Amino acid sequence: MNFDPSSVVSGVRSWLQRRALVFKLMGVAFIGLLLFIPLGMVQSTLDERQGRQAEAVSEITQTWGGSQRVAGPVLVVPYTYKVPGIESQVIQGRRIEVQVEQERRGEAVFLPERLAVEGTVVPSMRKRGIYVTPVYAAKLSISGKFAAPVFDFITVRGVEPLWGQARVCLAMSDLRGTQQDLVLTWGTEAVALQPGARFSGMGAGVHAPVKLTAGEGREFALELALNGSEALQFLPLGRQTEVKLASTWADPSFGGAYLPTEREVGAAGFSAAWRVSYYGRSFPQQWIEGGETQPSVEKIEETAFDVSLMQPVNAYRTVERAIKYGVLFITLVFTTFFLFEAVCRVRLSALNYLLVGAALCLFYLGLLALAEFTAFGVAYALAAGVSTLLIAWYARQILKSGPRACLVGGMLGGVYGYLYFVLQMEDFALLAGTGALFAVLAAVMWATRKLTGAEERAQPEGEL
Repeated sequence: MNFDPSSVVSGVRSWLQRRALVFKLMGVAFIGLLLFIPLGMVQSTLDERQGRQAEAVSEITQTWGGSQRVAGPVLVVPYTYKVPGIESQVIQGRRIEVQVEQERRGEAVFLPERLAVEGTVVPSMRKRGIYVTPVYAAKLSISGKFAAPVFDFITVRGVEPLWGQARVCLAMSDLRGTQQDLVLTWGTEAVALQPGARFSGMGAGVHAPVKLTAGEGREFALELALNGSEALQFLPLGRQTEVKLASTWADPSFGGAYLPTEREVGAAGFSAAWRVSYYGRSFPQQWIEGGETQPSVEKIEETAFDVSLMQPVNAYRTVERAIKYGVLFITLVFTTFFLFEAVCRVRLSALNYLLVGAALCLFYLGLLALAEFTAFGVAYALAAGVSTLLIAWYARQILKSGPRACLVGGMLGGVYGYLYFVLQMEDFALLAGTGALFAVLAAVMWATRKLTGAEERAQPEGEL
């Protein structure tokens, strides 16, 4: 039996020709996978710009004031009590141990019966380089009343309150934001507040020594002006706590353990009111410092509620969401060019696919660069328009047909438009994106329905 090399070569060539479509598809898919490298580089650039933005915002808040939390005021009354002990004494020349009562010291914490906060939050924008962040100047009027302290919840013997050493404590998270001397109106007296919360576990703040007598409650008032950023938070420490805020910021975000019982939000700003009863929390109105009933800081802080100055559109976050749809763009455009090859007998090289893919990736870089200097909608329109025109012009050159180029440009423009629509949605973005993928898959299946058995028979030439 004679071996014929020419027949082997012919057979291999015939086998490759019958499966040329499959190999072409595999090559296009491989090029598409390679484009994830520049997409990853764009994502890395985005992360770096977000890091710079965070640094700029941090520098602004360090000088202006960070997120503010107001807790209190609370009343702290020291007291003494007796405990049995043994003391060594010398009696008639002999040292003996006798039982005596020793005096110890403790502190009792009392929360206000009524706590009311009413204020305004004046927002403004602060800029560092190209980065902008919202800040606020809050003016708060804090008032309320402490009931007469009662020490019957303390089980030790011989309790003697030290009324002359009582103090009122107010915790604030960032004292750098205070804008004026703080004066507490205690009954009919004005008492200057001093640095230091002197309230265990609650961090920074101020306090004031106050005069108090047995069986006497006191009303209090305080005007507080402070600068802050991001959020303004309150702890409902009163038996009944009421907070009313008004601002010209049109996009507030309410969070925490309690939502406002009343609120109005519009283009001119917002107003909100909270009413919180002590029944909604898990700690009492009074406790002993270091005692079993003293609540943990975490338990107190979990009752906090706040309002934050939310920015309605975050360009970086939106660009990040857009990058996640990069695979959809690459798949759709490459599929379109592949169909032109399969159906219309157009020959395209790997370089053609790479250049088209590079134009698709540059859309995201252009969007990121433009979004730092202009509104996101304008940046998106410019980046999408340049990318569409560039790819449509290139398609006209490599597909040798104006109608085919118009089809590619129209398809790409439609996809860019649909992506913008998806990016504006929050709750239904996943549903809309999934629906688009199903539509693309259905269109590809319909366009390739006649390619079954393409390896065995030639396809007629025609326009797509």
